[in-house]
Amino acid sequence: MAAQAEPGTLSIVAPAGVDLDAPVPGTTETAAVGAVTVVDDRAEVAPGWIATVSATDLTTGSATGAETIPAAALAYASGPATATSGTATFTPGQPTVDDAVGLGDPVEAFRVEDATDPTTATWSPTLLLSVPAAAVAGAYTGTLTHSVA
Repeated sequence: MAAQAEPGTLSIVAPAGVDLDAPVPGTTETAAVGAVTVVDDRAEVAPGWIATVSATDLTTGSATGAETIPAAALAYASGPATATSGTATFTPGQPTVDDAVGLGDPVEAFRVEDATDPTTATWSPTLLLSVPAAAVAGAYTGTLTHSVA
């Protein structure tokens, strides 16, 4: 399904959830996030935009120390653009999985600069979760948030 925006808006569409299965303590789990799309259809052509991503700690059970995996253990790699439109410079935040950055703080996922007309960019990021060896086995939940400005 293609992302659609109201004319004159800057919007982002991202998957509602990502499944990392039940992470195994002492391993690194990998998951595809799915397509993230930014549509900049503002009436006044803006020079560009920056998409960011952030995460909460992941918890299971009653969220004790061993039942919490810090957001910094979750790394994000935007990957390259899978589709673009408009005239601009399109720059991924982390072009490859080797460039993945921990989500202890918000991270730049994608940037558009020098836009001369409305733009659209889509990318398909990857998450890497380094599960601490002392973590309790279980189903963990957390929130991954994409935003654009």
